[in-house]
Amino acid sequence: MASFEPCRTKMEKEGIAQSAISAFESTFNSLVSGNTGIIPESTITPVPELVHTDSISTAPDSALLSETVVLKLNGGLGTGMGLDKAKSLLEVKNGDTFLDLTAKQVMCMRKEFGQNVKFMLMNSFSTSDDTLEFFQTKYPSLAAEEGLEMLQNKVPKLDATTLEPATCASDPSNEWCPPGHGDLYAALIGSGRLDALLAAGYKYMFVSNSDNLGATLDLKILTHFATTNASFMMECCERTENDKKGGHLAIRNSDKHLILRESAMCADEDEPAFQDITKHRFFNTNNLWIRLDKLKEIVDKFGGFIPLPMIKNSKTVDPKDDSSQKVVQLETAMGAAIECFDGASAVIVPRTRFAPVKKCNDLLLLRSDAYVITEDFRPVLNPACGGVAPIIALDSKKYKLVGALEEATSEGVPSLVACKRLTVKGKIRMGRSTRFVGTVSITNKGDESKYVSGKIEDAEIDVTDNAGLGALKPTAVASAPIAGQKPGTSGLRKKTKEFMSPNYLNNFVQAVFDAVIAGGTNVSEGTLVVGGDGRYYNDVAIQTIIKMGVANGVKRFWIGENGLLSTPAVSAMIREKGPVWQKAFGAFILTASHNPGGPEEDFGIKYNTQNGGPAPEYLMQATYANTTSMKSYKICSDFPAVDITKAGSTTVQSEDGSSSVVVDVIPSTESHVALLKTIFDFDAIKALLDRDDFSMIYDSMHGVNGPFSKSVFVDELGQPESVLTNHIPKDDFNGGHADPNLTYAKELVATMGLDKKGNKIDVSGPIPSFGAAADGDGDRNMILGTQFFVTPSDSLAVIVANANSIPFFKSQGGLKAVARSMPTSGAVDLVAKDLNLDFFETPTGWKFFGNLMDSKVVFKGKDYTPFICGEESFGTGSDHVREKDGIWAVLAWLNILAAKNADASKPLVTVEEIVKEHWAKYGRNYYCRWDFEGMDKAGATAMMDKMRADAAANTGKTVGSYTISTADDFRYVDPVDGSVAQKQGIRFLMSDGSRIIFRLSGTAGSGATVRMYIEQYEPEKLDQSVAAALEELTKIALGLCDIKTFCGTETPTVIT
Repeated sequence: MASFEPCRTKMEKEGIAQSAISAFESTFNSLVSGNTGIIPESTITPVPELVHTDSISTAPDSALLSETVVLKLNGGLGTGMGLDKAKSLLEVKNGDTFLDLTAKQVMCMRKEFGQNVKFMLMNSFSTSDDTLEFFQTKYPSLAAEEGLEMLQNKVPKLDATTLEPATCASDPSNEWCPPGHGDLYAALIGSGRLDALLAAGYKYMFVSNSDNLGATLDLKILTHFATTNASFMMECCERTENDKKGGHLAIRNSDKHLILRESAMCADEDEPAFQDITKHRFFNTNNLWIRLDKLKEIVDKFGGFIPLPMIKNSKTVDPKDDSSQKVVQLETAMGAAIECFDGASAVIVPRTRFAPVKKCNDLLLLRSDAYVITEDFRPVLNPACGGVAPIIALDSKKYKLVGALEEATSEGVPSLVACKRLTVKGKIRMGRSTRFVGTVSITNKGDESKYVSGKIEDAEIDVTDNAGLGALKPTAVASAPIAGQKPGTSGLRKKTKEFMSPNYLNNFVQAVFDAVIAGGTNVSEGTLVVGGDGRYYNDVAIQTIIKMGVANGVKRFWIGENGLLSTPAVSAMIREKGPVWQKAFGAFILTASHNPGGPEEDFGIKYNTQNGGPAPEYLMQATYANTTSMKSYKICSDFPAVDITKAGSTTVQSEDGSSSVVVDVIPSTESHVALLKTIFDFDAIKALLDRDDFSMIYDSMHGVNGPFSKSVFVDELGQPESVLTNHIPKDDFNGGHADPNLTYAKELVATMGLDKKGNKIDVSGPIPSFGAAADGDGDRNMILGTQFFVTPSDSLAVIVANANSIPFFKSQGGLKAVARSMPTSGAVDLVAKDLNLDFFETPTGWKFFGNLMDSKVVFKGKDYTPFICGEESFGTGSDHVREKDGIWAVLAWLNILAAKNADASKPLVTVEEIVKEHWAKYGRNYYCRWDFEGMDKAGATAMMDKMRADAAANTGKTVGSYTISTADDFRYVDPVDGSVAQKQGIRFLMSDGSRIIFRLSGTAGSGATVRMYIEQYEPEKLDQSVAAALEELTKIALGLCDIKTFCGTETPTVIT
């Protein structure tokens, strides 16, 4: 006989509550004793009659509400419908999910009763995060209520042969399963909620499933429950043909107790009697009323748990892999507790209190016009249905998964209000124009889904030979997981040849589409933006993404002309371009930023969401998870190639006329430049540029910024094209490294009279007053004056200090907040303090700034906009977009220069003078960054791990003339959404305010980049060379990291 001890050990190690362990032990012992859980027909008697709630005449007693708690069971993932998130996050109607309608029901209930009726959720370990994030985002007042969530327990899956805990090396989370909603009682006990509720004076609990929106707190039923003094009461409905396979209520012959018999408890030979709706007339709606004090008595009687009948399910340990280990999952049903309560009862309720969604049949019916939403947010049968719901029988093989239903109704949900029965065999597509009337049967014997439209009344139709989608026909191409497709903070970056290998790009794009669609985005509405920095393979990748987008349901695309869109321009397009009904829902950006391009160099892809910013962490995690289980990708192979070399619109129509796709190739600079013109004083900037004593040069380094610089400086500001250099985009950046720093922008640096260390050099001829450079995708910037380099940290501080020179900020009453990445120098901190601005130090990654920008609009928190932020890696921006913006920073500097030089009769105030004036007021943060590129990843990781392990020992240590006050690994708790970012960089914080920081960069296409940051603040010594000011700290830094030992060098690739 199998022992329970391995299960006990596993559950105790996981921290499972003792009540749950005891309950599972009871179920386990029932299994190993040979109990099959079967309830023979010969041992039960049908329930004769029940009270119908319509006949209850007792006057409702609102005083009972203060003793009542409403609990929704929300532990289901809906795996049977192909979901991997809370089923309650499925859209029901008009954009509302189950949880939306539940939240609105609660708020409506409280308003109706004039009392703050207590509301709870029982989530599972699989649904908790999604659900809490949903409430925090959309219903923060409910999310903030104490005791909103109670977590369902989890139990081990059992090896089908040995009955020991199953194992799953590929994903240990698969070793666990929910114990069924019968766990309600163990969860109430183990969490301490039962005792807490009783202590707070709660006596009654109403429980229902989150997918049953008809189950709301009914005061009349509550009053009946209380006045009859029942210990437990089950709401039942009379069975119909649709319910014959569901569990039913019965009387156990041996003790005359009411019991619940589920389908899994029925022997094969008893199946006819089980499905006889004239014999067993009542089924459990899973709407239950429980006396909490009586529950406590039962729990105490059985030593801390409530014994429930066992339900045995045969599964595989990996639900997505039928060939994985065979397992047994043991569950219990909460309704089965009816047999444990003396004095339990049941009542019949109207069908309006039972509208659950278990299959795609149910979901289609609920989404259709056969159901309407009442003023108190309940779905009820449309009166036009005559009191009888249509019977829906979709092909169980073709429409088992929600994704298949979504595809079938991508053109809209059909009308079912006049339908009696709809039977579908094979794959079809329906739309808003489809109207089923009477009894309709549709058959498609082919593999391609066929469209059914118009009014179809009392007909049997075979659509096998009908016209199909033609060029819009999607096909599934078999594939398999490809290792290493985990996106970083800037998307996925690899060598170009790797992206060009079979299925590599396709797998990742499909993984993104799957994650985006699963996250609730309807890709058939709105627009998908596609563009990039013009690097090699950009044009081929765009055509692939269009074909895959069409296959995944996208109806409209905006493509940058020649495939070119800078990263900030994509953000601007998502946020600004209209009309509203075409608004972009997201974008694929094809870029590896400042990394080299070409067939032997790097390629990259990232996804931005509808706020214009990079995909949040949860979406990227979902994307990566999808890449690890990829089996096929969708593509419309016959969709014609789109000419992206010129602006224009292409419409491709399906053969059956059911659908069309529009691909708009748009001028790349249009949206972004239009936005920039609203931010800056272009007239003032033009006046500055037209001065005889002012000159400038802007180096786009053959990246995507070239067309944008021409549009702004030549077309808008009327400057000669000679102010631009390297402004023709090339797919290999002309063999250069499009990274705007002193090392790689050497042509510009030399023109401005400097060497790669920022030292002055002799130059023949005049030197421009102002110089700037952009990187490959246009989101970075470098600013220079005549023989003067402005560090990115100083640039950020100067822009913040002079923000009111820029109309965007001045017209909104000035800045409210600023932020910098942790490695960036503290120069801006001093300005923020002086100007009394909210200040934030974040990890590296623009998404952290984006959260702060969206604090009010998305998260209903404090408004931090207008907002400026920046990183030491030449990235600066504001809340006008959700990406760093290189040309924005250039125009910001020019706007500041224009304000400082408003009087053209006076000598030119230079870049150098502005920076030195800033130092004179705030002091100088001497700062540099050493990049060690292409390091062995294992060695670099070992070096970081060693410093991390030595942090405690290094704290308080004296090194040279410095004392390390703190050595740590930077950890960030997001003040907006509460998320935690760990291991964001090793810090050595000196007692005098100096800093040494080490990070591993995630933006390299191959190898590892170690970044070492050195900072020394000086309030008075403002004219030292950076090298001299930081000489001792640099030696200390090299000693602390011991990079020579771990990576074989102390010589950096780049110093900035």
